Amino acid sequence: MISKDTLFIVSLFPYLGFLWFITRSQQMPRLGLIGFYMTLVFVGVTIPAGIYAKIVYGESLANVDWLHGSAEFFLTLANILVVLGFRQAIMELKRSPQEKS
Repeated sequence: MISKDTLFIVSLFPYLGFLWFITRSQQMPRLGLIGFYMTLVFVGVTIPAGIYAKIVYGESLANVDWLHGSAEFFLTLANILVVLGFRQAIMELKRSPQEKS
């Protein structure tokens, strides 16, 4: 059986490929792209936070509310940036036909 840690590590490769392709395409709204990269920051913060929770509290990250909430803040920030990036792109698309006429 595959462990959750192995599955987590393996799942990073498709996500890194996704980031590579959307960055190269240059069609992703910049703010949205930053949001997708912020997801990696979330992962980078969550791993040490989980280790800290296990060592200091003897619990999983999910059971240490203040630490879990602090790590989840980065995921929330990433999601907000993605939404704002796409919102901005949609608003620009709606404006552009009016500017052409």
